[in-house]
Amino acid sequence: MSHDSRSDDDDRLTRRHYVAGAGTLATVGIAGCSDSGGDGSDGSDGSDGSDGSDGSDGSDGSDGSDGSDGGDSASELEIIHWWTAGGEQDAYQALLDGFREEHPDVEITDNPAPGGAGSAIDTVVQNRVIDGNPPSTFQIWPGQALTPYTDEGLLEDIGDSVWDEEMRGAYLDGVIDLAQPAGDLVAVPINIHRLNNLFFNVSVLDDADVDATDIDDPQGLLGVLETLDAETDVTPLVHQTQSPWSSLQLWESIFIGQQGVDDYQTVIGGDVSSLEDEVRSALDLLASYLEYIPEDAGSISWDQGNDQLIEGNAAFLHQGDWAAGQYSSADGFEFGSDWDMVPFPGTTGVYQSVIDSFVFPTNNPSPEATEQFLNYAGSVDAQERFNPIKGSIPPRTDVPMDEFGDFLSRQFEDFQNSNTQPPAIAHGTAVAPAIQSALEETFANFNENRDVDAAYQGIVDAF
Repeated sequence: MSHDSRSDDDDRLTRRHYVAGAGTLATVGIAGCSDSGGDGSDGSDGSDGSDGSDGSDGSDGSDGSDGSDGGDSASELEIIHWWTAGGEQDAYQALLDGFREEHPDVEITDNPAPGGAGSAIDTVVQNRVIDGNPPSTFQIWPGQALTPYTDEGLLEDIGDSVWDEEMRGAYLDGVIDLAQPAGDLVAVPINIHRLNNLFFNVSVLDDADVDATDIDDPQGLLGVLETLDAETDVTPLVHQTQSPWSSLQLWESIFIGQQGVDDYQTVIGGDVSSLEDEVRSALDLLASYLEYIPEDAGSISWDQGNDQLIEGNAAFLHQGDWAAGQYSSADGFEFGSDWDMVPFPGTTGVYQSVIDSFVFPTNNPSPEATEQFLNYAGSVDAQERFNPIKGSIPPRTDVPMDEFGDFLSRQFEDFQNSNTQPPAIAHGTAVAPAIQSALEETFANFNENRDVDAAYQGIVDAF
């Protein structure tokens, strides 16, 4: 992959200006944290069935934290992650391939912790970190999701060892802010996903004489779902309710589409009651959307649902742009002619961000190899390999976009032109883990009973 810099100072300033808003939103008015954790990540479900939950890494458990080689474990790198579905697994392997080229002496122990949206990872990782037997590194959202670890001093400060002057100068300022929620730099973000996407099967919509660009707001989308249900045999909105995160993130987009980012910021700041009618309205509309999802929504994963869209059996999918990685992996399913995307109705100009990162746990079993991996994850080469396959854009400003394809190039342009990039509740950056966990419980119940009163009270109580 190319190591060309090709940075543009004007673009860098533009991107920094916008993303700085994400860091602000992620921390405004948030208090409290818990080791209860969230659901994992960017939506991977680990449908391959591997659990990786025993946490075995093959090392002797020595920490080597003083910088000594720690015996044989020094060249072993155990990585816990949730990227086990479709294109995201391919992207992860591309990342590892690049790292192996630079560090062929490091033996990688790949330890996925799948589950609905990676829901198993928090329990697996936190138990091991607390027990003093952490992996070398693990995948986590930056921002508020880091606070259970930073509050207990369980992550090393990598501000000097990894974040050198070159790397700091290349990264977006707002992303750097998310990597240091407690002051010290403790994480290396590797991507930026957009959450407020509405993907669709082009042929299905053409056959139904539906133009996605004509849908102006969330209520308008409901009308289209009703039409598709009445006039076609396809599932109007493919969606999973096996885990609560998909409904939580859909509610976020509905709320932003109806009320705007300022009111969303008020909610994530903890003032829910002043927007009671608005919160209830978004819940009402979500309940209506759920009338048009697959009958087996409670037993499928997000990527299994996405297969239905690829196969032409579903019209729409609301999901982060990691879904595009699955489209890229599908044979003969081309952007523009077979699938496309519009910003979720009412959210044009918004780039709701989901970011993944890696960290350096204390009592690290392989400090030298971990530092090498984090340095690589923050490099141009790593982000140029990883992001085009993953369906995301890089947090570095100097990554060449030649290999990113038409869809991600358009997403990058939307990012450049966006007015704001609010963080996501369902994906860990907007609220502390205790709040996120309580909201997941609320939306798990909502998936079952569609009770707006109970869900509203649950949201109030969560904050």
